[in-house]
Amino acid sequence: MTISAKNVRFDEHTMWVELNDARTIGVPLAWFPKLLQASQEELSCYELSRRGIHWEQLNEDISVEGLLAGRGDLTYKYNHIA
Repeated sequence: MTISAKNVRFDEHTMWVELNDARTIGVPLAWFPKLLQASQEELSCYELSRRGIHWEQLNEDISVEGLLAGRGDLTYKYNHIA
């Protein structure tokens, strides 16, 4: 069985993804800078596929596999404090 997203919603700090296996996972918007900076209108314009979530206007693709693995935006360079 392939786990896929059924629905996506947002609150101030979190993206909530309802999965087809009855789980709902929440991930910090800080993991995805494009989403964090987007308007509510932009956030609501997503497309679901078998593998993930796509925002055409934001040029953002997020895989369900990556969310389940705890991965954020891999193209963004985070500042680490040593």
